[in-house]
Amino acid sequence: MFLAVSYAFADSVNALLIGVIVAIGILLPRGKYRWVAPLLIFGDWLGVFLLALLVMFAFEGMQEFVQAALASPIFGIVLIAVGLVTAVTTWRSKPGGDSKIINAMLSFLREPTVWTVLAGFVLGVVQSLTSVPFYGGIAVLAAGDFSQWARYGGMFWYASIALSLPIAVAVFVGLVRRKPDSRLGRWFAWAREHTLEVSRAGGYLVAVLLVVLGVLHL
Repeated sequence: MFLAVSYAFADSVNALLIGVIVAIGILLPRGKYRWVAPLLIFGDWLGVFLLALLVMFAFEGMQEFVQAALASPIFGIVLIAVGLVTAVTTWRSKPGGDSKIINAMLSFLREPTVWTVLAGFVLGVVQSLTSVPFYGGIAVLAAGDFSQWARYGGMFWYASIALSLPIAVAVFVGLVRRKPDSRLGRWFAWAREHTLEVSRAGGYLVAVLLVVLGVLHL
């Protein structure tokens, strides 16, 4: 269970969603932000949750293969390799790498509508489909000695933990908007002026977590 939670926390370092939250925090009036941000996060959570249920169902159907994969050192080696690739990709990242995607998303996030939820849903599904920690955490639960209620019910908590950092950022941005001259406001201003450094810090954090989890699997 600890490994599954660790994967979920690694999955929560979602630079694209966090970038979108910060962008709407800067652009939207306060009255709209406090509606758009929760709808966006709910849509993302729903995408992660429903995809997690589908992946859990698929992994249960090949449980013996999943158990064998987790027991093999190859799984740990793959995690370490992905962590190293993530570190190199982060190191080579350039300013504004996600700006085009964020700008495209903003057209759906100017008003709190069903499109806001749908935009979050798409973000959640795409991010999860391309996330190694997402599959790793579900594989650990699928291969473990848990009841089906625990496995499928655990997907609710898995999705919630995977959205914990974006939720914290959304709350942080909301507090900053209320008191822009506070210490939190100064931290936010610094982070906004050093977006590349902040993004790289998140990338390196994910890389380290993947390497550590890979070593634990060896």
